[in-house]
Amino acid sequence: MTASGARSSESHHEGSDAVADAEAMAQTHLARTDEVERTAALVRWLDDAVRIPGTRFGIGLDALVGFFAPVIGDVITGLVALKVMLTAARRGVPRIVLARMLLNVGVDVIGGIVPIVGDTFDLLWRANVRNLELLERHQGELEARARTSDYVIVGGALVAVVASVAAPVVALWWLVGLIFG
Repeated sequence: MTASGARSSESHHEGSDAVADAEAMAQTHLARTDEVERTAALVRWLDDAVRIPGTRFGIGLDALVGFFAPVIGDVITGLVALKVMLTAARRGVPRIVLARMLLNVGVDVIGGIVPIVGDTFDLLWRANVRNLELLERHQGELEARARTSDYVIVGGALVAVVASVAAPVVALWWLVGLIFG
């Protein structure tokens, strides 16, 4: 075989590898798109199963199960809501966005546990819709990037948690100082 024949064979082989790689990438993208569509269907069931006529609001299993099985229902639908996060993790969504999604689910579960008010909260907060929007925001990106707002929201939540833990400790310290000091 001549040198030019060898080069031609090599370039043809490299070209078919590139085509195979492109086909594999397309199949992976389609599988991921299907996964996001299945996740979106789950979100519709959780947050919008039945539309309220004349409004943009829907009632989903999240609110209904929480209403009929307080606390336990909110925990169960919170666990189901983690499916959106698992899909996001497989899609390569940045960790800070995953933390924001976890925060949305946590707020939904904790807010939903509150008697009577929690049922209304479940209708308004709609953590699953929020998380699906975060997932879809990164769907078309080759390299998913977090936004400043993701850091601000998660950072603000961390500050609030630290403050809510520190406040009672500081208050107790102050009271002990008043009593024994």
